[in-house]
Amino acid sequence: MRNPFGVADVPEPSGEDVLAFAATVSLDGSPNDPNAETWADTASTETTMTGAWSSRWNGGADATISGDTPERWKLGRANLVVRDERIYVLFDWDEGRRKGLLEANRTGARWHGRYVNLSDRTITRPWAGLRVGNTRIDGVWTHGRLDFRR
Repeated sequence: MRNPFGVADVPEPSGEDVLAFAATVSLDGSPNDPNAETWADTASTETTMTGAWSSRWNGGADATISGDTPERWKLGRANLVVRDERIYVLFDWDEGRRKGLLEANRTGARWHGRYVNLSDRTITRPWAGLRVGNTRIDGVWTHGRLDFRR
């Protein structure tokens, strides 16, 4: 097991589809990015990446949530762990009833990897992100955003 959370690992976090997707993503950390606006429920002055975060994603409808739409933000909590050049993020949504795991390789401030829905492991998607600081990670998956804030 690679991840520190005791759940099944993300399949092929550096697969060809992940690398191809990451090559198309342009994140610049600008103040106009949708993740620049503070939306997390608590502010933080953390000096490391490891620890508690808030999470949100959009761009896809969760069929398990009645009336969900792709435009709606799904909010949750996240725990991020840095190990060498990899990050692992265990996050939830739907008031903690659904969980996902993200594993990504780090190259400077940029990351690329894969997300797996732990409620339905057949759902995996490439993800690319940018560390803007210790309180903001801008992220994109194949159908929308997957961001983290503190």
